[in-house]
Amino acid sequence: MTRAETDSLAEVLTLDRIETNIFRGWSWHTAPTRVFGGHVAAQALIAAGQTVAADRPVHSLHAYFLLPGDPAAPIIYEVDPIRDGRSFTTRRVVAIQHGKAIFNMSASFHHTAEGLEHQAAMPVMPPLPPPGDTAAPSDDVFPDGPGVEPFFRRYLDVLPIASSAPDGSVQPPVVSHLGDPHAPHQRRWFRARGPLPDDPLYHACAVTYASDLHLITTTVLPHRTPEGPRISLASLDHAMWFHRPFRADEWLLYIQDSPSAYGERGFTRGEIYTADGRLVVSVAQEGLMRQRP
Repeated sequence: MTRAETDSLAEVLTLDRIETNIFRGWSWHTAPTRVFGGHVAAQALIAAGQTVAADRPVHSLHAYFLLPGDPAAPIIYEVDPIRDGRSFTTRRVVAIQHGKAIFNMSASFHHTAEGLEHQAAMPVMPPLPPPGDTAAPSDDVFPDGPGVEPFFRRYLDVLPIASSAPDGSVQPPVVSHLGDPHAPHQRRWFRARGPLPDDPLYHACAVTYASDLHLITTTVLPHRTPEGPRISLASLDHAMWFHRPFRADEWLLYIQDSPSAYGERGFTRGEIYTADGRLVVSVAQEGLMRQRP
């Protein structure tokens, strides 16, 4: 059983409900060998969210990528409704293919209430105005070869922009793993291509999809050479915190940095801001970065 390919991220997030807590998802335009990690994470989150009351938006998720996903096979999402409290709801999701778990997620949902508020300001050095209505697609590639851009170009508008180095200098966008070493910082504007439903769950899932956008490649930037390092990258674990409401079909600024790499593992952080400077999502990820002979 197969699905027709789609240009709509909203359709990617539309799962078949085959039992009360069991869902089936599909892959489109994925790499030849594995499903994009953000794709699995986004579908797992929407499966969990469909078992939670609408007045409890997601506020955090913690996930592990266990095995590469098979893009030719459907993905089964089993949701465990482990807790329904007075203010918080917790769900555990396992993604399964060929009888094996390929992904595991815990997600927490909260009935939002008024409370104390503060946030870090959007970095303004250098000034980064939002792009226009038309974004040039990114031409980045993973260090282990091309082939991932269809994930992004089909469902997201992405615009890489100049980054500021720790010394305050402005560096051009990184468009390849080849070249001189670069500070482990990247900045991009992104949005879902096409409108999304008003349901906040779809917008959280769209940002979850995009949150894996080049995040682990930030760890490679200090190790670039003109010949290009032979490095295999794979996401290991992924965490997100959703701070404030937002729309993912409007421009969002994704700021990424990598403070550490050691023992074949690279650690990256991300902050996502709206165009008017509201910090809406924080991201953390550790990934495998293994040098090839």
